[in-house]
Amino acid sequence: MNSYPPELLAQLAPVMFVAGLDVPPSTPAPVAQSPTTPSTPRAQQDPFVSLTSRLREAFVAQRKVAIWQPEKSKSFQIIPVDKAVRFPPRKLVPQDDPGYSAAHSPLSPLTVSSPLHPDGLIAPIWIRKHTTLVPSVFVLFLRIFEYPPYTPKSPLDPPDPDRERERELEERKRDAELSAEVALRKKSTNERNIKLTVVLMATRRMLDDPALDGRLTYIRRQSGLDSRAALFVLSPVSQAELGDFVKSLQQALYEPALEYYTAHSKRVRRKRNRHSQAVSSYPVPHTPVGTAGLGRPLRPEGWTVRYEYKMACFAEFRGEDDIALKLHYQDAYGMLIIMFGSTAILPPRTKRWAEAKVLADCINIKVTKLYLYNNEHALALSHHNTHIRKFGDFSRGWGIGEETFEFWSWIARQHRILAELLEHGTQSKLIIPDHRPVNPALVAAQKLSINAPSSALEIEAMRTMGINPSHALQHPGYYYYMAAKCTEARRERFLAATEAEVRFKSPGNPSPGFANEKKVEHLIIILELYTKAYELFKKYAPANAQNQNQGRLTLWIAYRIGQTYYESGKFEMAVRFFERIAKSYRREKWGLLLRPLLATWYACARQLGDVELSIRLLVEMLGYGAEDSDDPSSLEEDLLAVLKSSVPSAPDPEPMLIDLAESQPIFGSTAVFWVSEVKVGEPAAFQLCLTAPTNSTIASLPFSSVDIQFSGNLPPVTVRHSLEESETPLVQRVDLGHISSSGTTGSPTANFRWQPDASVVFTGTLSSDAPTSFKISKVVLTLTEGPWTIQIPFDPSGTRASAAPAARWLSSVDPPRFLPIGREDSSSVIIRHRPHNILMTLSHKGPAYLDEDYPILVEVTNTDDRELEITADVLLQPTEIDGTENVIALDDERSPSLIKGVNFGALQPGVSIVKTLHLISSGAAGDRMVDVSIQSTVVGAKQPENPELQDMTETLQTLVVPTLDAIKAKYDVVYKRAPGSRVGIADLRAYDHDFWDDGDGGEAVVTAQMECAGPWGLEVTSVKLLREVLPFSGPMDGGLTMRRITSMLRRVTVHDCLQTSYLLGLDYLAGDEFCDVCRISMDLGEDLDLQEAAIIGPGKYEVCWRRLHVPISLTVTIQNKHPSRSANVTIQLEPDPSDGFVVAGLRSGRVPIMLPGGEEKITWRLIPIDCGYIKVPHMKIVDKRRAIAGNAKTTVEAHQEPQELIFYSGWFCPYVQRSWICLEEKGIPYQYKEVNPYKKEKDFLGSIRAKRYTRVSSSANFFDDAFPSHKPSILPGDAYTKAYARIWVDFVGKSCVPAFMRLIQAQEEEKRDLARTELYEAFRKFAAQVKGPYFLGDEFSLVDVAIVPWITRDYIVAENRKYSREDVSAEWKRYADHVEQRESVLKTKSEREKYAEIYGRYLRDEAQSEAAKAIRSGRVIP
Repeated sequence: MNSYPPELLAQLAPVMFVAGLDVPPSTPAPVAQSPTTPSTPRAQQDPFVSLTSRLREAFVAQRKVAIWQPEKSKSFQIIPVDKAVRFPPRKLVPQDDPGYSAAHSPLSPLTVSSPLHPDGLIAPIWIRKHTTLVPSVFVLFLRIFEYPPYTPKSPLDPPDPDRERERELEERKRDAELSAEVALRKKSTNERNIKLTVVLMATRRMLDDPALDGRLTYIRRQSGLDSRAALFVLSPVSQAELGDFVKSLQQALYEPALEYYTAHSKRVRRKRNRHSQAVSSYPVPHTPVGTAGLGRPLRPEGWTVRYEYKMACFAEFRGEDDIALKLHYQDAYGMLIIMFGSTAILPPRTKRWAEAKVLADCINIKVTKLYLYNNEHALALSHHNTHIRKFGDFSRGWGIGEETFEFWSWIARQHRILAELLEHGTQSKLIIPDHRPVNPALVAAQKLSINAPSSALEIEAMRTMGINPSHALQHPGYYYYMAAKCTEARRERFLAATEAEVRFKSPGNPSPGFANEKKVEHLIIILELYTKAYELFKKYAPANAQNQNQGRLTLWIAYRIGQTYYESGKFEMAVRFFERIAKSYRREKWGLLLRPLLATWYACARQLGDVELSIRLLVEMLGYGAEDSDDPSSLEEDLLAVLKSSVPSAPDPEPMLIDLAESQPIFGSTAVFWVSEVKVGEPAAFQLCLTAPTNSTIASLPFSSVDIQFSGNLPPVTVRHSLEESETPLVQRVDLGHISSSGTTGSPTANFRWQPDASVVFTGTLSSDAPTSFKISKVVLTLTEGPWTIQIPFDPSGTRASAAPAARWLSSVDPPRFLPIGREDSSSVIIRHRPHNILMTLSHKGPAYLDEDYPILVEVTNTDDRELEITADVLLQPTEIDGTENVIALDDERSPSLIKGVNFGALQPGVSIVKTLHLISSGAAGDRMVDVSIQSTVVGAKQPENPELQDMTETLQTLVVPTLDAIKAKYDVVYKRAPGSRVGIADLRAYDHDFWDDGDGGEAVVTAQMECAGPWGLEVTSVKLLREVLPFSGPMDGGLTMRRITSMLRRVTVHDCLQTSYLLGLDYLAGDEFCDVCRISMDLGEDLDLQEAAIIGPGKYEVCWRRLHVPISLTVTIQNKHPSRSANVTIQLEPDPSDGFVVAGLRSGRVPIMLPGGEEKITWRLIPIDCGYIKVPHMKIVDKRRAIAGNAKTTVEAHQEPQELIFYSGWFCPYVQRSWICLEEKGIPYQYKEVNPYKKEKDFLGSIRAKRYTRVSSSANFFDDAFPSHKPSILPGDAYTKAYARIWVDFVGKSCVPAFMRLIQAQEEEKRDLARTELYEAFRKFAAQVKGPYFLGDEFSLVDVAIVPWITRDYIVAENRKYSREDVSAEWKRYADHVEQRESVLKTKSEREKYAEIYGRYLRDEAQSEAAKAIRSGRVIP
């Protein structure tokens, strides 16, 4: 704010002059010395000297002059003055002069000697006059005279009348002198309507003097003081009481001060009104605008500005900020805008124009500040932006637009002064609003909050305007930043003007400020502004901000600070600064800012002569590439120049390590493993692709080697540079061989002279003997030039862009073709143990019955080729059925929930072991779930330190055992009276305690009906009634009694039960029933209510049973022992009524296609219903399949006679069909024999004497050479056409067939789309070369033989993979439709459904052919 007069910016407050507080010299106090008063030689401290000093400190400590003071307290701006201070004259002529009324103020534009004459608006001296020269209140401190005290010699002495008379005369004389002094000051203050207040300092003894009131009245009247707040008396008091006095004095005088400034406002308003009624009270001279030496009086617009500004100031003095803002400052500003809009009123580049411009800027700051006082942030910012926009438009009209340094100097000044204003405000109570997205709930809370800094209008504005910095008030750091940017633009314009001056050897900028601009230290100003912005941005940065934009702007400001240090020549400071902030830029991955920072940093290193730093920076800049305006080879050339022109500082230097861990790597890299996991000992294929940058060249950089480092214990692989190839291909493939812990194979080399966007793909396999995980951990590039050796390590998973590149696999080098890898984490591979082949079988005869010992057979078979140690865990899962108690038992272990670690022993390959798991369930029926876990480990294997790496396989099965009630019982009760007669009274037995009278009650007949509820038949071995005894019952039949139920049921006994022994030992099937009946005699009480009381039965039945008809298993094994034919087997079970079994299972069905040597098993469940040796049901097994179906069947039947040439064939193989077509085309006699290509028997392989030909070209050559008499030849005659045909046969094998297989095996839709596109492209290329009905024209050739088997099978991908011949091209459809009708093709073709059975495995990606395995692993089809 130093650019503007402080008087025009300061917050105005009422001014109080305080006089009489000057510390007097060491003189005695004004007390008359009495002859009777003894003098003491010891000097005493005058208490009024201390009081004066403390009063001065208290007044000075009050309100200070400041720009930001929003507090509305009744306080003054206090100025200590001398008692004899004089006020400036109101007019230049004396008051008694006749021309006094026509005279004007010394600061009026109408006064010739005024600095504003004749057309000035307002001067800072006018504000200074009202803030430092003329007060609103004058406080005068004086010492009242005190006559020295008299101490009589004796208390009995009477008062001395002479001395009292002398004291009164002296006091009256001194009071008259004091009144005259006050009256003189009163006269000067009355001339300006200034309130005068006198404070008389007296001792506490004086305050108790009864004559004090009379003296004060005399002084007030003689001096002419007002009766209100005009006279005070103060005695020496404590510091706290002194502060209260100062505050109360200000409060008492605040109203007179307001009246003073109100009177001034009224006087100014009257003058403004007179000017509004009369356009001008002075003649306007008719002189040309801008004529030198002639004064132009102030226009009415200027008078309006002057008066409005004065009234605004007086309103601000009164503390009425709203009136000052809305009624005066804005009117003055608006009139200034009108004046600036006319060059006739304010000619540009004149003194008055400059003064008016300063006044407009200061009024803008005043308006902005007063808006901020009211927390109207949006209005404050709007006014500030409008001011910049309007005066920016004016500046263009004045010829000082954006192309001049004056324009940007002024813009920077506006932003800086706003930043300083906000900084002052935030140090007080101003709160910058938060512009994050507004939550409606928080808005409501802010409305209710007392300290909410924003109004509802501003919150709504924030919602609609977003976070545009020009539309929402920011913290002061942002405006410091804008001021710095504008100052940079100012410096650019100044340097351009200086350059023009030097170029033309004449002043390029004739503006008067150009000479002053040369004295300005622009870079120092820029550094100061950027430093303040940087500190404030860090201060206001949210601690947990999710959005990093604000933090990145802070980093950008830091970069600009370093850039400014560089431009000012402070290279060491710039380097230290770049070192600090570059760490944050790298961590933030802010490449757009880091690239120019590195360039400036490199320029500093060059200036300092730091060679190693230059090399490090150039290597790092290679990762970000050259800038758009630079030559792509500039970085490469600079690095080579530095390496060739310098040597390391040490004689035998270590390799320079340049770690780019947090920076952008030079090469784009992707590390891909073909599969996510492999087994121990199996090779895992991987590829590492390094791609050169596109925006910079590195072809001349002398890279000598690339080290590829792996995680784990794998050794690194070093690939050295070789110039074997004269021209570097776009995609170069380097085979690294196999890598294991024992070492690597071979010494690979490659050409490391990368062209832009060229790639080197390193391929290889790795394996491990133990479970682990592998990834390519680091790649180290070594660059060698002369004595320099530079190593550049980087992470192969690092990316050169913000988004990671898609993982892809190089499938073809010429032409380059990549396959996408759909896995999320394809940069690593997991090595796991080969799972053990364990077969676990759980056999049981469900459902189980409650309370039975239910056996479950656990059979474990070792189908692996290693000896395995077997351990079992059994878990009985908790059931949700209430009242159940379940137990499991295995060997000697018994538990209600878990049996752990049961050892099954070591099993040799092919050996089985069977253990019985027992399940006992009681309580309620329902399902019981049992989990059986079999853990297998290799016998003799070394146990690793990490248990997770143990070679252990767990096989888990869950068994659900339904549990039912074996027997369900229901009861029926019939009540009747006792059949016997009652005992008479005379019978003495009736008086025995244990006598039971059958005739005295009744009896209940209880029938228990029991039903066999389960599906299995039962043999009931025993039924017992377990009786219960009632207390106080007499002895009953058999000694069995029942328990008591209620006191009203006096006695109960069971007389007898029916005999059920004849029911025992019989078989009961599901639904069969048996029963038991018992009779119960009861002696009922007189008050017994049978509706309310229940009679419990005689006891519990115990039924013993065992199962019948336990099912057994019947397994039939079917083997196809034919050496060449597949089998289509149907099986039918033909039960007979006389059979002794009930059959559960397949009655009639078809077994899946059985290839030669194949085997299938079918199992039935048989339930025996007879005893002894019984025949199993009759079964009928029929092979309904012939060897080959379709047209091929006829061809095969015609070639069954023995011939010299035996054709071993798999009818479904497309490769076999190629040779078969050649045989049919040439008409060579042959004998057809079918073999299983997936299971070649040893006798078959040993019987083959001829060589094996796997390629169609080899077969064709063999047929032509071995049978030259058989025509036509499949191969063309001339050498050129023969070579051309072989090229396209190779194209079929390397492009068409792999694409076809990838499409048919693809399971994900994305991979299917890619494979289909690849197949379409290959077929289109092939079809484009067809020269007739066949590939070479009219003759059927080897090329047609090579592709036609896949044409005859393309209906499979058409039905399952959305393939269509029409979608390929019309040429392809025409060719395919024609060639598949060739006679030799039709004769070797089988029916479609037969192919579909075979190729279903390919569609499910389950085929195990070599071609399917190669496609699945990403290898070339063998």
